[in-house]
Amino acid sequence: MIRIVIAEDQQMLLGAFGSLLDLEEDMEVVGKASNGADAVSLVHKFQPDVCIMDIEMPGKTGLEAAEDLKEFDCKVIILTTFARSGYFQRALKAGVNGYLLKDSPSEELASSIRAVMRGKRMYAPELMEDFYSSDNPLSKREREVLELVADGNDTKEIADKLSIKTGTVRNYISTILEKLEVKNRIEAITQSKERGWFK
Repeated sequence: MIRIVIAEDQQMLLGAFGSLLDLEEDMEVVGKASNGADAVSLVHKFQPDVCIMDIEMPGKTGLEAAEDLKEFDCKVIILTTFARSGYFQRALKAGVNGYLLKDSPSEELASSIRAVMRGKRMYAPELMEDFYSSDNPLSKREREVLELVADGNDTKEIADKLSIKTGTVRNYISTILEKLEVKNRIEAITQSKERGWFK
C-alpha cells in the first residue's frame, strides 16, 4: 500500500485529491495539510511513502517544504497550476521526484505516483521543453572554465591550461555562479549537465 500525505490550501481540491487517491486499491491517504509547515509535520508523524504538495500555500510554500524534506525518506511530488521554469528549477534543486500540473488528467496522478515509487522521476512534458530549450547564458570562455572544473581541475590547473592568472579563473567562476544563480561549483556543474550544455 502506498501511503500518501497531501498538502493543498484549497479545501475543495484537497478533498477531491484525497477522495480520488483513496479510490485506488494500492493507495491510502494518511494525512491532509493546508500549508507547507503542516505537511512537513505530517510527514514526520506518519512516515508516508509520498507527499504531494501545491507550491503557493500560506506560511511555508510547497518548495520550502520540499527543501525541508530533502533528507527525509519520502518522495515529493509537486502538483501545481504554475508551469514556471523558475519554480521548476527550484523544485529540481530541492530533489523533488515529480512536478505535475493540475490540468493533467486525474488518472495521470495515480500512474505518476506509482512510477515515482518505482524510482522514476515524473515531470510535466511542457516544463521539460522549456527547461532544455533555455539558452546557455555562459560565454565560450566561461564554458571552458566550467568544463575544466567539472573534469576535476583546481584553480591553478585551469589557469595553466588556459594561460591565464589564477585570479582571472576565480573571477570567471564567480561570474558563472552569478549567471546560473547557483551557490557553488557543484550546483553549476549539475545544472549544466541536466541542461545538456556540456560537450
